[in-house]
Amino acid sequence: MSAFAIRPVAPSDYAQWLPLWEGYNAFYGRSGATALPHEITRTTWERFLDPLEPMHALVADDGARMLGLAHFLYHRSTNALAMSCYLQDLFTDDASRGRGVGSALIEAVQEKAKMAGAARLYWQTHESNAVARKLYDRIAERSGFLVYRMPV
Repeated sequence: MSAFAIRPVAPSDYAQWLPLWEGYNAFYGRSGATALPHEITRTTWERFLDPLEPMHALVADDGARMLGLAHFLYHRSTNALAMSCYLQDLFTDDASRGRGVGSALIEAVQEKAKMAGAARLYWQTHESNAVARKLYDRIAERSGFLVYRMPV
């Protein structure tokens, strides 16, 4: 088992990041006819590289290839003075699962949030994502809140 490093994405990473991003979206049913438009993917990527944007991306890299990604953003809250950090996307490729990549990515986001002065780090996952939930239940507290959404 080779070691890996967690680092921010760089502009030259797009070609390796894209298959992970597409894998993440496919996992959540956004592929084929329901795939995200290319414009969303390109804009998301550009936001990660824009220092004025609150969106950030980290990747796990073993020196030969990317193993996983974590996308997060900071926002204000009505119930805290400090910012909150939302871990929006977390994905590890199939071949790298079980190596601690997901845990390492979460820990790296937690450290970034701490350095940014955030009061909390939170995320959500689908109730059917049993593998990820085993990790999440081990390292974090489940809030008990359900997520509802509607188009505007």
